[in-house]
Amino acid sequence: MSLLENKNPEQRLMTEDSIENDPYAIFERAAETLWERTELALEKGEVARISDDAVTKLMTTALKLYAAKTDGENRTFRPVLGNYDEVVTPTEALTAVTEVLRALRLGPMEFGLWSRRRPEDYHDMEFEITKSDNTLK
Repeated sequence: MSLLENKNPEQRLMTEDSIENDPYAIFERAAETLWERTELALEKGEVARISDDAVTKLMTTALKLYAAKTDGENRTFRPVLGNYDEVVTPTEALTAVTEVLRALRLGPMEFGLWSRRRPEDYHDMEFEITKSDNTLK
């Protein structure tokens, strides 16, 4: 019997993770597995089998990681799979965003004030300065 078999599941998971060189490598495996199981649950119409608590933890985790990466690395990246709406529909996105805002007691006003342009949206733009009034166009 190995040392891992003597531990409870939580201790075993922590020990298995500490054996890895990178303790965060589990995110790659977990993300892939969660995505596959989500697709399966959606396809089979079995999302009710996934607890609200599990979805809340996943959503909170995703929000915290995305904000930390974009703010900490001073960059943005596409937060959803797909090129447009082939994976996440506008309705799905707005449903989730609306409930996140509501949970934090924020509304459209706060959302508008905190919205920001992505750096890559304006770094590639050509600005023309007019000499007559010294403004950007």
